[in-house]
Amino acid sequence: MDRIVLSAPGKNALSIAVLERLRRDVETTHGEPFLLTGAGDVFCAGLNLKELVTLDVAGVQRLLEALDGAVDALFHHPAPTAAWVNGHAIAGGCVLAMCCDVAVASSDPRIRIGLNETALGLPLPPRITALARHRLPPGALERVVMGAGLHSPQEARTLGLVDLVADDAAAVADDALARLASHPRAAYARNKRQLRAGALTSPEDGQIVSEILPVWSSLETRNRALAALNAS
Repeated sequence: MDRIVLSAPGKNALSIAVLERLRRDVETTHGEPFLLTGAGDVFCAGLNLKELVTLDVAGVQRLLEALDGAVDALFHHPAPTAAWVNGHAIAGGCVLAMCCDVAVASSDPRIRIGLNETALGLPLPPRITALARHRLPPGALERVVMGAGLHSPQEARTLGLVDLVADDAAAVADDALARLASHPRAAYARNKRQLRAGALTSPEDGQIVSEILPVWSSLETRNRALAALNAS
């Protein structure tokens, strides 16, 4: 089975190029099962803030489109997928793990997992909100999105951000993927397609340009990103 490794500067931060490469990597598996993980000791630290502060409105729109493209490719992949969350999975990194059929986090209590976009002043793109509604238990949804916290692996499992936590998370993720891949492929793909059909559509899709893009590309957002970079 294939393995896709997120590998980029800034703790595997998600630039336009990284997101577009991830979508291509998923497509080049040709519908076969794969495991997604991060290079080094981090799964993915979220968006590349160094790139974000350099983007004009058109660039931010391309970034949001690249994020949507990667999410679509992962979420609708017909074969089984697993995420080995081998370190921090923050914001967009957490989103990518949530797109997989099963997400297994390493048990290190220092790892942080969560959707902290609200704390950064960023409205979630509608497709990401739809993913959260699909993936998270109703009782956890507002706590995760509006609370914007970063959680330990065990807390993340309780909230539904990951499915399993294990000391040997790599082996557990591989085993989980192998079990899913043992099912007849056509039936798996058909049932997955039926269960997820329309799950990422949202009545607010048309608001990306009118409401979300102006916030993401604003001077205020750029200043917050610069402050976060200076604090790191």
